[in-house]
Amino acid sequence: MTRRQLAVWGDPIAHSRSPQLHAAAYAVLGLDWEYTRRRVDEHGFSGALDSLDGSWLGLSLTMPLKERAHGAAHVPDRAARLTGAVNTLVLDGTRRGFNTDVGGIVDALGEQRLHGLDRVRILGAGATAASALVALVEAGAQTVEVRARRPARAADLVALGERLEVVVTAAGFDDAASPVDLTLATLPGGAALDADTTARLGDTGGALFDVAYAPWPSALASAWTGGATISGEGMLLHQAVRQIRLFHHGDQHVALPSETAVVDAMRAALRR
Repeated sequence: MTRRQLAVWGDPIAHSRSPQLHAAAYAVLGLDWEYTRRRVDEHGFSGALDSLDGSWLGLSLTMPLKERAHGAAHVPDRAARLTGAVNTLVLDGTRRGFNTDVGGIVDALGEQRLHGLDRVRILGAGATAASALVALVEAGAQTVEVRARRPARAADLVALGERLEVVVTAAGFDDAASPVDLTLATLPGGAALDADTTARLGDTGGALFDVAYAPWPSALASAWTGGATISGEGMLLHQAVRQIRLFHHGDQHVALPSETAVVDAMRAALRR
């Protein structure tokens, strides 16, 4: 029998922890699957995808390929349609596209017992911010404030909020701020803000969930004064769990066999 192949693609890709996470899970599940990493940029994506043979079960996609993968998906799921981003392709004859980042954020928030969020703030207006917005709405948020260096970049998020039937406003980092229950930072690479801006946002920002996880604490988390700081490691873990569910049985909402043991093994792999 041909060994099933999977991989994570992106550019850059050498930093990806996905191979360790997936290998740990497959070992517990007793699956003889090969999961590798490959550097693929936007220009090479279509050719690389078309070159895959029938041994390929699926792909994980990271930056800058999530929008390209969305365009390549024959059947995108709801989260993918809402965000315009696909981080998982299941190659089962039809290219099914999923955005498990949304569920990964929801699961990570739940793991931290961050429930009943009403007013929240998102820092950044890039691709990850759309996934964060959908996740926060699923977690119960009714009012979402997006902060960006250029507030005009948040226009798509404001429009997405209308589709989700929640109030989304856009502001600059240095504009006046009202208190929120949680701040979710999606700044590229855990980028730092200046000390005055960080202090202003921290004073009204509640707990900080930063999608950055390596190195930790991030520059923002190191200077945060608003409450607890939570790394993006939980999001990384749980979005991968959902990917593995999709590769294993096709439904990210149905648990894996022995899922507690699988998650424990994946969490241990992150610590190594």
